[in-house]
Amino acid sequence: MNSGTGRAVRPAAADAGLGALAVRRLLLTDFRCYAGLRLDIAAGPVVLTGGNGAGKTNLLEAISFLSPGRGLRRARLTEVTRRGAAPAAAWAVHAALAGPRGDCEIGTGLAPAEAGGDIAERRLVRLDGAAATGPSQLAEVASVVWLTPQMDRLFSEGAAGRRRFLDRLVFGLDPGHARRVAAYEKAMRERTRLLQSGRFDPAWVGALEGTMAEWGVAVAAARRDAIARLGAALEAASGPFPRARLGVEGLLERWLDEAPALAVEDRYRERLAERRGRDAEAGGAGEGPHRSDLRVAHAAKDMPAELCSTGEQKALLIAIVLANARLQAARRAAVPILLLDEVAAHLDAARRAALFEAIGALGAQAWLTGTDVSLFEALQGQGQFFTVRDGRLIG
Repeated sequence: MNSGTGRAVRPAAADAGLGALAVRRLLLTDFRCYAGLRLDIAAGPVVLTGGNGAGKTNLLEAISFLSPGRGLRRARLTEVTRRGAAPAAAWAVHAALAGPRGDCEIGTGLAPAEAGGDIAERRLVRLDGAAATGPSQLAEVASVVWLTPQMDRLFSEGAAGRRRFLDRLVFGLDPGHARRVAAYEKAMRERTRLLQSGRFDPAWVGALEGTMAEWGVAVAAARRDAIARLGAALEAASGPFPRARLGVEGLLERWLDEAPALAVEDRYRERLAERRGRDAEAGGAGEGPHRSDLRVAHAAKDMPAELCSTGEQKALLIAIVLANARLQAARRAAVPILLLDEVAAHLDAARRAALFEAIGALGAQAWLTGTDVSLFEALQGQGQFFTVRDGRLIG
């Protein structure tokens, strides 16, 4: 067992009657480079330092699986199982989570192989020992937000990454959003399968299109609402991080600017029916909230984020994540868990200090990684420090 103790620090969030979500115990089995690990966590930030490939990001990835989705690496579930594990082994993550609404036990992992069969690409979730309806239910009990080095290209690459980033922000503000996204995507996949079969009941496809319209408009509306609230939070923020101006572009979002939700549902359902032939040829729906995009600009410079410098883009991302955390604290009375992979190394001293100060003010349990422990000197005495070496923690 690895554990450590830090000096208790009373954050400003505590004075406002808010609480932070925090992992208090983490158990891993056959997860990436960890055959087995038990980690007991005290209050405050958690700093993981060590060489490249030591297993720091693997720990953050394990925590990211306490929320809906495929984790911070977007890996296939079967890829996460430790290399060298038994052929029928399946990875598992178990966490004891503390929060303002009480404690919760979360267990999740790859579904084990059935007798004589292969391991399926299916994720199991248990909450307080009971089977959950699916990973989307995790959004109701946990909120995890992360920044990784791979996200440095978020503004310059395709819309899919920005859309996932946006939805993760929305999950924290509106837990029901995860279920809406899952319901929409399930109906969309089933419609595509039927259209490509070449033989289908038009009434059944029409029913699926009605489901897509209902959930798709709900997804678009939730994104618009979150963007508006995040925009207000960013406007009110101060400090060395640049103010980001946010927007979401998409067919349904544009229609919602022009008409009420029920009218947009009818319009989208009709559009889907008109596009059946084209969508069958394309292998998927060509229009809908799965095509929407998050747009970000540096407000002071009136410049799209993709045209900003690498340092400015990183600072914009941090500003958005911090604003989202503050907004979650206000709306859900719970500060999310922050996973910040190799963030400190890309910040100058002033912004690094501002980030640590913001984490302290929120009272967030932030997990930070880096190769140089000196970058985290300001956090000494406020949390726990571990050295990660060859899949082992020393602290």
